[in-house]
Amino acid sequence: MNHKPSLNEYTMKHYYLLFLFCCISLAVAAQSKPTFTGRETIDIRVPTPGLFANSNKLVWNLDSIGKDKYAFPLPGAKVISGYGTHHRRNHSGVDIKTCAKDTIRCAFDGVVRLSKAYGGYGNVVVVRHGNGLETIYSHNFTNFVKVGDQLKAGQPIGLTGRTGRASTEHLHFETRVNGQHFNPNLIFDMKAGKLLNGTVKCVKKGASVLVKKLTQ
Repeated sequence: MNHKPSLNEYTMKHYYLLFLFCCISLAVAAQSKPTFTGRETIDIRVPTPGLFANSNKLVWNLDSIGKDKYAFPLPGAKVISGYGTHHRRNHSGVDIKTCAKDTIRCAFDGVVRLSKAYGGYGNVVVVRHGNGLETIYSHNFTNFVKVGDQLKAGQPIGLTGRTGRASTEHLHFETRVNGQHFNPNLIFDMKAGKLLNGTVKCVKKGASVLVKKLTQ
């Protein structure tokens, strides 16, 4: 005599298949999500693991970046404080300003390495890009993103504010490689709000990295 499965057996089989599907989905998601060390998620000045493992040089060809693969972090902004030494104080980035609570956009495709309140930076987001570059966005009124989020160029990541050590609402924007800051004007024309042409070369010497423009 043929055995006909009961309604309870059909239900149990359905739940088993659903459970199996959920387990597989979670495993795939865990494998695709980037992982960071504990320090990478709490500190801005962190070397990128393995970045210079095979060579002491990195070359970024800015001409190869398509128009849909970059965005100025604060369109229409004006520079209120440049990179470098000002009044005996070393400024590790460029301060740009539009208005309070304006939308901050991710400069290139990347993954969020850090998103938190961080001392004088206030609310800050650090995005690691595939070529070893990291971009930093700070003094934010609020952050929209969390660690591990995959971002596209131009995607909103927060709103301008004056959290941390800031006297007015603005965006403090940094570029870093292997934890070391360098002049964002090597990549962006910060006054015109556009990506530059040419090639940027990074050479690791000891604990430091020399970053320079090869062509314009």
